[in-house]
Amino acid sequence: MTFSAKTEYGLVALIELAAVEAQGTPLQVGEICRRQQIPDRYLEQLLTSLRKAGILSSVRGPRGGFRLARAPGEITVAEVITCLERGSQPERQGDRSSAAFGAVTSLARQLEQERSRLLNATTLQQLLEERDAREQPQQMFYI
Repeated sequence: MTFSAKTEYGLVALIELAAVEAQGTPLQVGEICRRQQIPDRYLEQLLTSLRKAGILSSVRGPRGGFRLARAPGEITVAEVITCLERGSQPERQGDRSSAAFGAVTSLARQLEQERSRLLNATTLQQLLEERDAREQPQQMFYI
């Protein structure tokens, strides 16, 4: 199961914001777009949704931009997904009352419970730390 483009872009933008959190200065949409090759109008919409949900705050003016409203360790991936994917569940068609549909529904429920557990346990801080670890140059060993 993968993330939607909306969630993926939102999480990547939040990782960028978490990386500059210690500096206390806001990050502009254009800078995030440049760093991550995300379409700017699309990112603006996502960041506005995250601001309305209380995950981000915005600063107006020429040196304005966005910053995290809370510490990265306090923002869960589940919270971000809930904000960005609100109302985007596909509607099911037809009769789903057979035993086979019941078995599939039960599996989907279990999968969603495990997914929810993992996403609620994962914070933006953890994603930032993983990103930083991946950016470290790999040591080369010569024989």
